[in-house]
Amino acid sequence: MPVPPPAPETQEEIVKPQEVRPLPGQLNTVPVFNSNSPEVVQTEGILLSTFPPTGKQAPAAHLNFPFQGRFDIFAHHIAKATSPEDLRTLYLGVILHNPGTQPVTVNVLQAASYLSQPDAPFIELPSFVENPAGTVYAGPGSRVMNEVLRGQRQAEWPARIVIPPGESQMLLNHPIPVRTLEPPINGRSTLMRLQSSGQVYAASLGMFAKQNPDGSERPPSREEWQQLLETGNLAGPRDKVPTPPEQTTGQIIYGRVAGVARGSAWKAQLSDGAGSPNLTIPKAGEAFSYALSTLSRGQMGTGQVQSAPMIVRYPDTAYSAHGNYGIEYSLTLPLYNPSATAQTVTLALETPIKEEQLARGGLRFLEPPARQIFFRGTVRIRYNDDRGLPQTRYVHLVQRRGQQGEPLVRLMLPAASSRLVRVDFLYPPDATPPQVLTVKTLDN
Repeated sequence: MPVPPPAPETQEEIVKPQEVRPLPGQLNTVPVFNSNSPEVVQTEGILLSTFPPTGKQAPAAHLNFPFQGRFDIFAHHIAKATSPEDLRTLYLGVILHNPGTQPVTVNVLQAASYLSQPDAPFIELPSFVENPAGTVYAGPGSRVMNEVLRGQRQAEWPARIVIPPGESQMLLNHPIPVRTLEPPINGRSTLMRLQSSGQVYAASLGMFAKQNPDGSERPPSREEWQQLLETGNLAGPRDKVPTPPEQTTGQIIYGRVAGVARGSAWKAQLSDGAGSPNLTIPKAGEAFSYALSTLSRGQMGTGQVQSAPMIVRYPDTAYSAHGNYGIEYSLTLPLYNPSATAQTVTLALETPIKEEQLARGGLRFLEPPARQIFFRGTVRIRYNDDRGLPQTRYVHLVQRRGQQGEPLVRLMLPAASSRLVRVDFLYPPDATPPQVLTVKTLDN
């Protein structure tokens, strides 16, 4: 993990008095297999199983939820050696099972999986970098979300997998090596968008590499994964137990996610209100923002929690998918300038200080921002430029707590004119919510 810079000696709080709006629309209903607890895996076992508990040695480790049609698989785990002598490679396995009497075809629509070392190290990057070719990333979550946003499927995955009736197949059997690293810690982020022709059960598991007779390591076989699924218990060590939702005071522990969440994407048209075709820009010198990835005790005055609800979960894991890792935000802004003069408008993603209510009547920022990085990821912006030419831009952002955002786009809207802007991104693992999308009209 990266070493943060030293904390600044003096820090000023800046308040931007403005409206913060809830996000129109809602999450879709696509189920997401969300495997993120335990985040650090040091003992073998089941990370998440939606298999039926019948016949399993640890029935409570199996949540009995079949997938059919569109569903996503998200997994984000870290291997960390327990001692300098034990540097075995941890393998992450994802297995799919067809319980039916007919073959099931699983189409792999998009998929990517990367390690933090060596695939996508947490390098220091500027806060704003154009990323046209997808070669800019910091951390595996940043790299995975960037590729899925672009509709890509890593070459190691076939376009489709056919699972015979009553059989299982491995969807993932990937290492998280630590042997050559100092310190011996490594992480892997994975996101797959799938479409199944029939019911399937899914499980993610952690298992250490097996030894060959010559002492070298080999990946676990499908039969060994199956054995762990049948006889194993939950992997460890377990994460902190989350605060119950009904507890509204005191310290809050959100917990790590292990279960099936409802919702893979939030698509919305941002407008003046229901039925309105326009989003009227602010008056010159003013701004408003839309809250993104809001959560309990971080609603930014909107009264809206965007965290995906859990359909099934383990009792010691998060009650909601706080942070919405891997969820795609697709936002359309039909900007409208009602005034009699041309106006210059900017759009920016920002990371204000998290609040439940806006204590000071607007967004609070820090100058300079705090050292903790709260967002690392690529955002896509599509629009017609001031010459009327269509543009698609990808920008990689790195934002620290309390950081104001640089403009993603700057547009000059003639009097009484409209311009459509689309903003899309997948909320990256290792980010900390909430963020906001700010629309600002500059002073003439």
